[in-house]
Amino acid sequence: MTQRVLVTGATGYIGGRLVPRLLEAGYTVRVLVRSPSKLNAVPWRDDVEIAEGDLGDAEAAAKACEGVETFFYLVHSMGSGAGFEQKELAMARTVAEAAARSGVKRIVYLGGLHPEGVELSRHMRSRTAVGRVLLEGEVPAVVFQAGVVIGSGSASFEMIRHLTENLPVMPAPSWVRRKIEPIAIRDVLHYLVHAPQLPEGLNRTFDIGSREVLTYAGIMYGYGHQAGLTRRKVFSLPVPAPKLAGWWVALTTPIPHSMAVPLVESLQHDAVAAEHDIDGYIPQPDGGLTGYRKAVELALGKMAAGEVETSWTNASQAPPSDPLPSDPEWAGRTVFVDERTRSTDVAPEHVWRVIEGIGGANGWYSWPAAWAIRGVLDKLVGGAGHNRGRRHGDRLSVGEAVDWWRVEAMEDSPEGKVLRLHAEMKVPGQAWLELSALPDGAGTTYRQRAIYFPTGLSGKLYWWIVLPFHGLIFPSMARNIIQRAAAYQSSSIVTKKPVT
Repeated sequence: MTQRVLVTGATGYIGGRLVPRLLEAGYTVRVLVRSPSKLNAVPWRDDVEIAEGDLGDAEAAAKACEGVETFFYLVHSMGSGAGFEQKELAMARTVAEAAARSGVKRIVYLGGLHPEGVELSRHMRSRTAVGRVLLEGEVPAVVFQAGVVIGSGSASFEMIRHLTENLPVMPAPSWVRRKIEPIAIRDVLHYLVHAPQLPEGLNRTFDIGSREVLTYAGIMYGYGHQAGLTRRKVFSLPVPAPKLAGWWVALTTPIPHSMAVPLVESLQHDAVAAEHDIDGYIPQPDGGLTGYRKAVELALGKMAAGEVETSWTNASQAPPSDPLPSDPEWAGRTVFVDERTRSTDVAPEHVWRVIEGIGGANGWYSWPAAWAIRGVLDKLVGGAGHNRGRRHGDRLSVGEAVDWWRVEAMEDSPEGKVLRLHAEMKVPGQAWLELSALPDGAGTTYRQRAIYFPTGLSGKLYWWIVLPFHGLIFPSMARNIIQRAAAYQSSSIVTKKPVT
């Protein structure tokens, strides 16, 4: 196959998994991204053509479409912010017109399963409207409609996982009895990869799913069974309460409130395939479609092995726009710094091992209750919260989320290694946390800097309010990181010691 395809949303959950599979199938792949630097850490970066631009820019979109036969439109928001429906419709129209101007032969879009003749949530209504705009354009479109996508790192799967694990007994709104047809991420990708080979001129929707219909309660029971948990009890209450449930999901899972509400609002109706016409065009994968429990088993296996390809956190929140200025650029600016330095005879590689593994299940090595409380407060004001975790337990790459931080830089030089995290919490200013392992003779100098650029008077007041807590948290954090590194070194020495 020498067909050139364009993928938008390549830094997102599904687009990030689709690109390498398209490459493996032999397609020439071009990706359109606003910030090419976001692709620096992906393994397929050098194998694709990179176009820089915004889908809202008609000229940039048209330029990206030049020479393209199939356009994968995999961009949509989770329905937050004023006027998002109008913005998504305007972007879809721009894309349809740009594709027509450039001679694109097909647009492929992934929407959601929904019943006809009911009042949809804003999120589902917007996705349905975008699909309709594409189908009514000059370029033929294929709109796949899927329900809950089950795969390691998906927002839906993370919501199911945390609700089931954290709540052995869960009073739930009436929508837990709604019917849903889940689909494994591997099967979604199967259909997308084969979409460029569909008959030319085909212009329609296709419902895709596992052919296994469950209730939302059944989905949680199934997860509990595959995860080896004790039997969960889910009680259906006679009220839908989508907004209250959205807050509950936000506070008990890593999903931020801005995503939790539209996710929950989309659960108010059955999401079951009304037709299976896709079978006449794209054969099912070898071995058939993946059942729900098998999809859960595969997702849990990927998580346990540290092989989560992409995560909902990739695109859940845009990273802060401005990177940390270099120290000389701080002159004349208001900046607050909490710096801790400790020398140790532990080798740099063991200190770095602790630094790179920070956050998620490993925690932050100081006052875990304080971090948890601050995370809840952040969720209450619409922030990311502090329980997003991390994609891998022992390694990081630039652009990944680590709890309420985003990896801004990982530097490796003769002077030492540095991890720089940029905060995505709601604060009146910009905050960074920088952790360094610097070789020092036979040992290491560990340096830890919390850096804060306040915005206005409120930003300065915020720093002074939290300063007493920093005085407790940051010293113990530095001390405990060194202790953990020493434990790693001792373990390594014991392992390598010959038996006598």
